[in-house]
Amino acid sequence: MTEVKALKVRLILCFILVGVCLLMAAVVTDYWAVLSPKVEHYNATCEVAHFGLWRLCTKRIYMSNTNDKSCGPINLPGEKTCSYFRHFNPGESSEIFEVTTQKEYSISAAAISIFSIGFTIMGTIFILLSFRKKRDYLLKPAALFYAFSGLCIIVSVEVMRQSVKRMIDSEETVWIEYYYSWSFACACTSFVLLFICGIALLLISLPRMPQNPWESCMDAEPEH
Repeated sequence: MTEVKALKVRLILCFILVGVCLLMAAVVTDYWAVLSPKVEHYNATCEVAHFGLWRLCTKRIYMSNTNDKSCGPINLPGEKTCSYFRHFNPGESSEIFEVTTQKEYSISAAAISIFSIGFTIMGTIFILLSFRKKRDYLLKPAALFYAFSGLCIIVSVEVMRQSVKRMIDSEETVWIEYYYSWSFACACTSFVLLFICGIALLLISLPRMPQNPWESCMDAEPEH
């Protein structure tokens, strides 16, 4: 690998590491979406919920001196309770996700995110091995692993988005308002970084294009 090429790979790797950190933050945190009910009376206690791929947290907030009929914001002081989804931990209860459809969405989003993490691990192993002498060919599978990781996490994001939409549209739910929080933003940003950097890494790993009309790719000198 030439010095110029190695420098480009290291620069891309820096952005990839940022994407990996954002991916891990999104997977392990519980702020993908925030749900709140409608507040019928002033000076009432309302319950707001936020959840991620694995766990649901509810927070009982005391509302006072407000003209807003919604519960929140979530950063107000209150009693907070967190529990893992029942389909991940049978001993815990999570009433919001008791509907079978919601369980399927939740399990699917979590499983796809695990695939995304697996792809990033494989990509990192391959890209580190590619710095060894005459192992540039490992850049191609590394690039594909990162691109696949980005695709997996954006699929997980879409599954979670559909889950929230169906939950809000349901006539049986008390939740009427929602917004996506910073964990959701981390997942979307990690998709952009991992997918774009994966494509860029793939382009760098391709053979040098001919510089003259009479030169073919096979005639170009290998770059090691």
